[in-house]
Amino acid sequence: MPDSENSLYLPMGCALAFDFGEARIGVAQGNREIAIAHPIATITGQSNEEKLIAIARLITQWQPEYLVVGLPVHADGTEHEVTALARKFGHRLNARFRLPIYWADERFSSLYAEELLKQAQVFGKKNKAVLDQVAAQAILQSFFDNGAIGVFMG
Repeated sequence: MPDSENSLYLPMGCALAFDFGEARIGVAQGNREIAIAHPIATITGQSNEEKLIAIARLITQWQPEYLVVGLPVHADGTEHEVTALARKFGHRLNARFRLPIYWADERFSSLYAEELLKQAQVFGKKNKAVLDQVAAQAILQSFFDNGAIGVFMG
């Protein structure tokens, strides 16, 4: 179990984590009791509604107690235009599914995911298909290990 001071305030139970992107959304699942995250899906769709329907199916399947959304920021921690889009996405999730949203720093999640896939020798189209869900796994694992950078209860 994580021993971060922040972890005292983190919820137990199943979580779904999201690596938000305008074209694709990576999704990972994990349980804080064992503090291990697993990549489960990459969501695509022509509209936000299509993406939310796919997320609803995952929520029905996994029955999470809370959601974790990665907040993209610059290397120095300052926010940028995609940060606002990720926050809007998290607020939409909360409004639709009535689950608490925890924000996690996703600063290096894509780099971490790319390195993991490189080590596993996953390249080309196979890499693109799983990169976002492995980034979501990194976001959730970081959340378990280091805590949240904020919470939105709605």
